[in-house]
Order: sequence, then structure tokens, then C-alpha cells
Amino acid sequence: MKSIRSKLLIYFAAFAALFNIVTFSIYFSSSRIVSEYHQSFQGFLLFNEISQQANSIYEKMNGFVVEKDGRFVRDYEILRKDFQENQERLQQEKPEGVGETQLYKYKNMMESLITESDETADDVKSNEIEKSLSHLREVRNISSYLQESTLTLLNMELTEYRAFYQDMEKRNQAFQWFTISLFTSTLLLALLLALFFSTGVTRPIRRLSDAAKEIASGRFEGPAIGVKSKDEISVLGESFNHMKDNLKRLIAEMEEKSELDQLLKELELKHLQNQINPHFLFNTLNTIARMAYLEDAAVTSRLIESVSRLLRYSLGDLNKTVTLSEEASIVQEYFYIQKTRFADRITFRTEIEENCLDRLIPSLTLQPLVENAFIHGVENRESGGEIVLKIYSEKGMPVIEIIDNGEGMTAEQVQRIFQQPEHTHEISSGHSTGIGLRNVIRRLELYYKRKDVMQIESAEGKGTTIRITLGETA
Repeated sequence: MKSIRSKLLIYFAAFAALFNIVTFSIYFSSSRIVSEYHQSFQGFLLFNEISQQANSIYEKMNGFVVEKDGRFVRDYEILRKDFQENQERLQQEKPEGVGETQLYKYKNMMESLITESDETADDVKSNEIEKSLSHLREVRNISSYLQESTLTLLNMELTEYRAFYQDMEKRNQAFQWFTISLFTSTLLLALLLALFFSTGVTRPIRRLSDAAKEIASGRFEGPAIGVKSKDEISVLGESFNHMKDNLKRLIAEMEEKSELDQLLKELELKHLQNQINPHFLFNTLNTIARMAYLEDAAVTSRLIESVSRLLRYSLGDLNKTVTLSEEASIVQEYFYIQKTRFADRITFRTEIEENCLDRLIPSLTLQPLVENAFIHGVENRESGGEIVLKIYSEKGMPVIEIIDNGEGMTAEQVQRIFQQPEHTHEISSGHSTGIGLRNVIRRLELYYKRKDVMQIESAEGKGTTIRITLGETA
């Protein structure tokens, strides 16, 4: 099998050799012209750089005088060093076309600019404002005069080398025609080689690209990719065909697994729903009987209505979602029933922000939590028991808190609640729904696809706070 690398080496070896011949021909022909041009052009660059540096020195000194910021001095020190190096170059190179007198004056102005700038900086550091402004004006004047002198010297240089540039232009035109013809022939040959090579490489790659687009759009039924070239692309084609078959198999397995997971979740949610606890129903009916005997029919009717709503809601579908408003309404009915049973022994309060009540939540979430707080927290208290339901917004997210001042729990008991196996059966004697705390936690985790939906804060003898932070549904 001949690799693509070997083909590349063969195809481009001839092109590289030809290109090197052309390159060296152009290089040797142009190096002589460049050398002559470089020598004459350095003077122009040097004068131009000195002119720009003089202007920058004035700007740094002006900035230091106005703002008294040390960074201007640091920038000036760097410019000063470069400026003095150019001054030494000017002394050594002595550009042609510039007389000794003009060059001597020019160097003196450069020296004066450095001197005045140093004195300006020293005066600013010594807080001598008037002197610094006076020296700054001198820096500005010298900088301006240096720029004007630079233009004069450049004109002298241009006059001296006008004939040289005219001759260079003629040679450059002849060199351009030579270069164009040489590169044209080389380019045509390179294009022929590139076309011949790329056709053998891009055609199978294009077929692989088209097949990849079909897979990306969900179509896996196309024919296998056939690559006739005996190189790495043929290996890529075979690997692509294997990948395609594996993807088809994996997608089929994922679909089956997804369907199975959905069935398991539905069974799990249905397993969490229990029937009405007979013990709670017995207690409630006894209360209704006593109230019918002691109170007027209106109170009995209201109590029966509350029980009816609670029982109807408890027997609903746990898979559905409801609004916080519906959940809070059922809690109110539960509060009414327990108030009737326990009178002043236990106080029930709600603190609800209306703007949070449109948020969706799994059905029958709050009432089991409130009931859990009642049974395990305050039911046994002779007086002073209290349960509070709070619904409020925090950082744009609805937060639900169920607070009781009952017996509380130890940290180990709280940890045990969250560490129970997912399918643990809970004893729910006395509950109206048979749904315990762990079942509510599990349904919230399934609904929101995260483990931190609920937090429990509790201490022995100091009550319990259950906090639910609602996020986006999965």
C-alpha cells in the first residue's frame, strides 16, 4: 500500500526542485538591486525614525508635565535610549547627499532635545512648575525644528539619488517581466501536478463527507462507502463503514433502553402512590361525628367538604403536575381539619407570595410534608405547637418552607432520610395519603432530575425546617 505521504513526496519533489531553481534565480538577480537600494534607503529610514522619536519625546514630556504619571518617564527613558542609538548611527553612517555642516547642526539639535527633556523631567519631579513649562516649550520647539530639518535633509538626499532611482526603475521593469514569465510557467506546472494529485484524494473524501451528512440527518440506510485507493483513505473508509454500523446498533439499543427506563419510572411513580390510610380516615370521621353532635350543621358541612377535597386530591394521579396554588389550597384544607381536631393546641399559619403560585410542581407534594411535620413534630404537644407554610421568591426561584417547632431530629436522623434506598417502604400510620417524606423527596428528584431539590434543617427540641428550591424541570 502506497501511503499519501509517499505520493506527496513523489508529486511535489519535482515541483520543489523547479521552484528552488526559480527562487534562486530571482534571489541572485534581485539581491544586487536590493543591496544598492538598501544602502541608499537606510538614510531616509533613519531620518524618518529620528523625526518620529522627537515627536514622541515631546508627547511623553507633555504627558508627564500634565498628569505627573511615572509611566511617561519610563516610556521616555526607553525612547531616550533608542534616540541616542540613532544619534550614534547618524555619526557612523553619514548619509550621502548631506553636507557636514547640516549634519553637525542636526546632531546638535538632537543633543539639545535630550538635554531639555531631562531638565523638564527633573523640574517636574522637583515640583518646579514654571521651569518645567519653560523647558517643555523648548522641547516642543526643538522637536518641531528637528522635523522641519528632517524634511530638508530628505529633500537633499532625494536630489542626490534621483539618477540612481531612475536607473533602478529601468532595471526593475526588466526584472518584473522576467519574474512574471518565470512564475507563470512554474504556476501552470504546479497546477497540473496539484490537479492530478487532488483528484485522487478529494474524490473519496467527498464521498465520505456526503455519507457523514446523511448520518448527521439521521439516515443510516445508505450503501457502504467503497474506496479503491490503496492508502490511508481506504482505511478511513472501512473505519467509517464500521462506525456507521455501530451507530445503527447503538441507536437501536438506546431506543430500547429509553423505553425501558420510561416504563420503570412510570412503575416507580405508581408504586409511590398509596391508598387512603384507614387510621386517618377513622380519626377524621370521629371528629366529624363529634362536631355534628356539638356544633351547628354549617361547621359540620365545612369539615366534611374539607375532608372530601383532601380525599379526592389524594386519590389523584401522582404522575401529573399541578400549580403551587392547587397544592397550597389542599394544605389549607388539611389545616382546617386539624384545627377542628386540636383547637388551640396547635397553630397553623401560611405566608404565601401570590406571584409564585403559577409554578408547576408534582401533585401531592406539600400536604404530605405538612402532615409529616404535624405527626412527627407537634401532634404530641399539649399546647404551643405551630406549623408554618411559606412560599416566596429568592433570586428569581420559588422557595417553599415548611417549619414546625416540634421535637426536631438529630443530624444522623436527617442524613438517614436522604440515604434511604429509593424503594424503601415507609410506615405511614396516621397519614392521610400513605406518602412519607422519602417518597416525596424521590418524586421531586425524578421530576427535577437533580438531588439538591430539598434541604432539611433540624435539631433536637428546636423544630424542623424543610426547604424546597424549585428550578427548571428536566
